[in-house]
Amino acid sequence: MLRLVLPKGSLERATLELFDHADLAVSRASDVDYKATIDDPRVDDVRILRPQEIPRYVADGLFDLGIAGRDCVEEAGADVVTLAQLNYSKATARPTMIVLAVAAGSPWAAPSDLPAGVRVHTEFPNLARRFLEEHGVDARVTYSYGATEAKVPEIADAVVELTETGRALRAAGLKIIATVLTSYTELIANRTAYEDPTKRRAMEQIQVLLAGVLDARGRVLVKLNVESANLDTVIGLLPALKSPTVSKLSGEDGYAVETVVSKSGINTLIPDLIDAGATGIIELPISKIIP
Repeated sequence: MLRLVLPKGSLERATLELFDHADLAVSRASDVDYKATIDDPRVDDVRILRPQEIPRYVADGLFDLGIAGRDCVEEAGADVVTLAQLNYSKATARPTMIVLAVAAGSPWAAPSDLPAGVRVHTEFPNLARRFLEEHGVDARVTYSYGATEAKVPEIADAVVELTETGRALRAAGLKIIATVLTSYTELIANRTAYEDPTKRRAMEQIQVLLAGVLDARGRVLVKLNVESANLDTVIGLLPALKSPTVSKLSGEDGYAVETVVSKSGINTLIPDLIDAGATGIIELPISKIIP
């Protein structure tokens, strides 16, 4: 039913892990194979391609569903439907920014300060042109094949470059004077395919599975027993995702309690629960959380 395209390169391993945890394991003959399969009736075909190409292929209808960064979508000018933002790895947990930067000693402090004919080098020429035109800058935009920040001031007057923290730009003697775009990794769909009710339902079901994995990350299921006299105190300690489940223990003056909590605070929560009278505490990993 659906033709799916996933990113090759830096996001490849984390993407395949996400789909595996969502019970949508991607199978292929080797790690360098571009063709793959998913044993799921909703997915007919899987390809693994460069992320810069994915938005255009999805927009053109070669694929129904794909994963790509917002920066790639904007650079391609791709008319696609964004289904969800996916922050599923170290590389996607924080946004990346496309920024306009100039030499640190430059008097230019904003895009409007740039003179006509300013030389701008970038790996995002379409995005850079649109941004500069919107700010009334008549620039000479040139595609850069890498090491873009090293081209100022001899080869370029300014650069439009991708960064997370700006550290590499500062180390190269540059300063950021504008943010062109803030980019996250997204699950995107072909617009025509999304308008098909059957395909849309399949897309939404896959989205739910992926979101369930992401919601479960960083959370654990905690189960415990507690006597009636200590129940309110124990429940008061639980930072639950929702209200905890409380069940009367058969033949005993006590209760079984279970709830989902953040993994980050479990090291202090468990001793506090013990001090409050909880017993039989079990901590379990969670594969998915489906609302």
